[in-house]
Amino acid sequence: MQREKIVKLVNEVFLEDFEMEPAQLVPDAHLFTELGLDSLDVVDLVVALQKKFNVSIRDDERIREIRTLDDLYGLIEAIGTELESE
Repeated sequence: MQREKIVKLVNEVFLEDFEMEPAQLVPDAHLFTELGLDSLDVVDLVVALQKKFNVSIRDDERIREIRTLDDLYGLIEAIGTELESE
């Protein structure tokens, strides 16, 4: 999946499920300090992303490394690439 489509779909999750403003959704936005997510929000985010992309993220250790939206886009892109190569 192309990066632009990943960005669009991830941002849709933030707009729809977390009622963010589009202007907040810049790649370097920090999920916790700038977007205000807490640990419960992260659980909801993972569930929403798994549904949106039809992938399993919950058990992926890389999710612990996510700090910014760009990190999140990169993880989804990496998971998609891994699935395509299987």
